[in-house]
Amino acid sequence: MMLILLHLVAQTVLAYIGTLAFGIILNIPRRTLNRAGIVGGVAWLTYELVVLMTQHLLDKNWCIILGSFIATMMIGMLSLTMSRAQKVPMLIYQIPGIFPLVPGGQAYQVVRSLVTGDRVTATTNFELLVIIIGAIAAGFWSAELLNLLRGMNRLT
Repeated sequence: MMLILLHLVAQTVLAYIGTLAFGIILNIPRRTLNRAGIVGGVAWLTYELVVLMTQHLLDKNWCIILGSFIATMMIGMLSLTMSRAQKVPMLIYQIPGIFPLVPGGQAYQVVRSLVTGDRVTATTNFELLVIIIGAIAAGFWSAELLNLLRGMNRLT
């Protein structure tokens, strides 16, 4: 249990640092860097927790898909909250925040399978890659939908 907790803390800190570095590369305003790093760290922690909690209930691929979806929803909601607090566009937090969740390893596996001539594995990996990307898009869409519904409730 302690090893899992240590792993989660280390992964979260590294996601924070990676998101911070990506924010610096993207040249986002200095005053938003720390919060952008927090968005990325919290998103990765959410992803890891969802995968950890569902690994005995679902297939490994479905755990990854569900984790990506929920973590992206978290990015959307945190970005909205932080953008309102600092009066900056949501994209300032969303673009660096998605950095830890981008399925680059999966894309590498697709290319690797294509280069080695294993078309069946390449097709399977490509299908999973497209589904993960779709889950990320659906997560942002769902967060925006929740925001719109919350705004409608205030009007009534």
